[in-house]
Amino acid sequence: MTELRLVELSAATIVAVNALSLKPGQEAFIAPTSYAVAGAVVNPATSWQRVVLDGDAVVGFVSANFDEEADKDHFRSVLWRINVDADDQGRGIGRF
Repeated sequence: MTELRLVELSAATIVAVNALSLKPGQEAFIAPTSYAVAGAVVNPATSWQRVVLDGDAVVGFVSANFDEEADKDHFRSVLWRINVDADDQGRGIGRF
């Protein structure tokens, strides 16, 4: 593993994010990444979507929401999704 870093989701990375693979049997537990990306249009001012890169390779995706003014405390900071490519699971990417 080289140095992991986070970058904003962009037109340059979205295809690779949508191509992240799952291990057999994981499909039942997660909706396609494109659903999370589409969710950002609900409130783009508070959504936070980042791509995890290992060097130049897309190895993961993080979707969160930060809204200091949310009515309920538990919606002020929400981690909606962490996807790690099947081939990269177990390397500490989610912990990163």
